[in-house]
Amino acid sequence: MTSAAYLPILIQVILATGVGLAILTVNRVLAQRVRTKNAIKDSAYECGVKSEGVIHTRFSVKFYVTAMLFILFDIEVVFLIPWAFIYRDFLANNIAILSPILFFLFVLVLGLVYEVKKGALEWEK
Repeated sequence: MTSAAYLPILIQVILATGVGLAILTVNRVLAQRVRTKNAIKDSAYECGVKSEGVIHTRFSVKFYVTAMLFILFDIEVVFLIPWAFIYRDFLANNIAILSPILFFLFVLVLGLVYEVKKGALEWEK
């Protein structure tokens, strides 16, 4: 391969680095600075009235577990879509592809059954 083949990659790296540095520079130049040490004025609500109670409420761990499980099974679909596109090509070339994908699905379903039995998807106990 010639060095000209790597030119688009070099351009992309330079542009990504340049955009990142430009964003950081603009933020540094235009950002507001804390000029006073007034805790009430600098509070999250910025209304001048001291806030009552806890500002940041705590979320249940169930929300995070559900989100992680959603991401896990979303990634499963990301792996299944390319498999669906190339399935006919593999069949045309007599390459067995069904058993590996069935094993993949079996492991994922086994994980889902485990999560259901552990109660990870139940909101209230």
